[in-house]
Amino acid sequence: MNPFDTYAIEEGVRLKERFNSGNNGNLDVEVIAVSMGPPQAEEVLKESISLGVDSGLLLSDRAFAGADTWATAATLARAIKKIDDYKLIILGKQTFDGDTGQVGPELAHKLNLPFIGYVSSILEIDYKKVKVKRLMEDRYEIIETRLPAAISVGKDINVPRVPSLRGKLKAKKAEIPVWDKNCLDIKEKEAGLSGSYTKVIKIFTPKVKHEVKIIKGSADEQVNELYKELKELGVI
Repeated sequence: MNPFDTYAIEEGVRLKERFNSGNNGNLDVEVIAVSMGPPQAEEVLKESISLGVDSGLLLSDRAFAGADTWATAATLARAIKKIDDYKLIILGKQTFDGDTGQVGPELAHKLNLPFIGYVSSILEIDYKKVKVKRLMEDRYEIIETRLPAAISVGKDINVPRVPSLRGKLKAKKAEIPVWDKNCLDIKEKEAGLSGSYTKVIKIFTPKVKHEVKIIKGSADEQVNELYKELKELGVI
């Protein structure tokens, strides 16, 4: 499981607990974990159930292999449209492999939903709208949007719980449905490598080069020479 997904799961479970309590009129809220991956990804979904998620859904097909973020978002969007009755999609802000943070906004685009990234707190929520706080580099923002919507969260939003014994027993017995390309009515050219606009050719650490030039002369000469150098570099 991606580390940031644990925060998304925890927030979904907390919302379920908040809405399904007697103080909120016993509203019936269900949390579903959805993952696209090979058959062994079923274990990730069972882990989600042990943490309080109600059920899991695995999207698995050889046709989905090699997907970039766009093709991944397209496949997830098909599944969510088929689930149909949803109000809030919560995602971890990024994975630990690609580390792009692109699937959340691309998924929202595919579903024509408002998207808010870097959410650090859900301040208010009902069945029509949600108000959140999101943390930026130099400030925070309070944003309200209609539902359904999609958000991505980071580690500032909560502290994930550990699985309970009851949760582990539920997860062990859980049956995870698997949807392939036929279930999603998705063509091979729209999924996986065929439906991807990008391909990872190579991953490497770029070499860092430092060039130093010492400018000599009087203060005026140094200023003039520095100005000339910066202008040639296109900095000014």
